[in-house]
Amino acid sequence: MKKPYELYYWPMLPGRGEFVRLVLEEAGAPYVDVARLPEEEGGGLEPLLQLVRGERPGQPAYAPPILLHGDFVLAQSAAICAYLGERHGLAPDEPGKRMQALQLQLTIADVSDEAHNTHHPISAALYYEDQKDAAREASKSFVDQRLPRFLPYFERVLERSAGEWLMGASLTYPDLSLFQLAEGLAYAFPKGFARVAESTPLILGLRDRVATRPRIAAYLASDRRLPFNEHGVFRHYPELDLRD
Repeated sequence: MKKPYELYYWPMLPGRGEFVRLVLEEAGAPYVDVARLPEEEGGGLEPLLQLVRGERPGQPAYAPPILLHGDFVLAQSAAICAYLGERHGLAPDEPGKRMQALQLQLTIADVSDEAHNTHHPISAALYYEDQKDAAREASKSFVDQRLPRFLPYFERVLERSAGEWLMGASLTYPDLSLFQLAEGLAYAFPKGFARVAESTPLILGLRDRVATRPRIAAYLASDRRLPFNEHGVFRHYPELDLRD
């Protein structure tokens, strides 16, 4: 029996680890969400922190999410999604197309980072309450200027893909991440997302198709799927959403 993948991420929030979980779930790949296990089963935060501190074998990882596959250690959500996608039939076969899929994944990561920075524009080390004024300015720029650029970009990719997925006729790992991005933005900025989404029906269609895939639907209905909350990348503060 093959040893399952080991995923290391903060146990209390979906965050960037959720992009990885969706690929693992769609692939039907066995994995252990290590930090969410009880300490007596080798879980909790300490194994994750040991990796971050460089106390375990393999290439050091700067921050979670971190994937262990045997002795192989890999961090960065986009790199992990690409690695898993290529191993489990969720990436294009052609090398050039694989790089284009990675390009899409990295752009999704850019949007996620900008969404995070709306509520932590000064420093991730400060509480949101310590930077509210700056967050209001950052979120206004994001909702008014950045969202209307990012989402139509992905809409254009879908228009030209010659299929119902970003890379054409077959689902690939960036489709799963675009689903998570759309869900996260709708949670964090419901009014701002709804305004832009009026002109991006293909993204909404992709989101619905991903949600109804059998393995993803089962995952979304399970307790493995952590709800969005005010500790992760996508946080809902009404004062940061679209101004009426």
